[in-house]
Amino acid sequence: MSLSRFLDLADLAPEEIRDLLALAERLQQHPEPQALAGKILGLIFLNPSLRTLASMQAGMARLGGSSFVITPGQGTWALETRSGVAMDGDAAEHIREGLPVLASYCDALGIRAFAAGRDLAMDVADTSFKAMAELIQKPLINLESAINHPCQSLADWKTLDDLRIAPRTKFVLSWVPHPRALPLAVPAATAHMAALRGHDVVVLRPDGFALPSPVMDRVHAAAKLSGGSVTETDDRVAALKGAHIVYAKEWGSTRHYGDADGDGALRRHLSDWQLNEQSFANATPNCKLMHCLPVRRNVAVAEALLDSPRSVVLHEAHNRLVVQMAVLYRLLK
Repeated sequence: MSLSRFLDLADLAPEEIRDLLALAERLQQHPEPQALAGKILGLIFLNPSLRTLASMQAGMARLGGSSFVITPGQGTWALETRSGVAMDGDAAEHIREGLPVLASYCDALGIRAFAAGRDLAMDVADTSFKAMAELIQKPLINLESAINHPCQSLADWKTLDDLRIAPRTKFVLSWVPHPRALPLAVPAATAHMAALRGHDVVVLRPDGFALPSPVMDRVHAAAKLSGGSVTETDDRVAALKGAHIVYAKEWGSTRHYGDADGDGALRRHLSDWQLNEQSFANATPNCKLMHCLPVRRNVAVAEALLDSPRSVVLHEAHNRLVVQMAVLYRLLK
């Protein structure tokens, strides 16, 4: 199997996902420190990162390659991403020139570009990222776009494999509090991944925070393909009963998308949605807590729960490196 791009788990057949996970395990057990010698990975971060940036650089180095990082506006020209605008603001360079130039300096390119958070339909359609992808002829990696985070999802799939969590077990994606609205990429990608893996997926969220219909349509289609199921609810007791995995994640109100005041007013009274050990009272005894990180301690998740044996968040974070090495290997070997 070879890859030309890694943009969305939905682009891969089930056997291709299994192949990547098997390769990740092999490279973890039997490193190939010269596999990508002489290869260069370009990384463009329009938004902040810790795990994605560090794990991509570390993975490339462990395979013998090198990388460079561009953070537009911080030591480089700011990039304009919009089409058809007069560039009379801070941005000195447009992606239509900048991205092809950077791609010409490397063998593969990774781009992180969060949602603008103003127009729900545009963000759900991943309009900005797709416009950037069209400019790149080299192998391309989605490092998180407006509505997707395939690197995180692949790492989460491996974490579930490592934990020996079987399909048709209950996987709860639970909204948790945050001081402000966060993007939909991880919750959308997580629900899709869990459905694709064959779980009985429950999206647990307060009123006003339902995931957009196109996202849920995709999740339902994945469940139909895998034999899983999907439900949505705001009933925390029913949702968490019998859960095998609880995946905590923050996201903004879709009812008030782009409206910070409306979103803030809605979430102001939802602090009790924080997950703690009591939340797991009716879950299965070995139910695990997952979260993509970063996480606000004692806001989204209680500190005692994050530090407990239930939490596998550090295992997930380590698996970012493991699976991304497999992706890089398939793209560049």
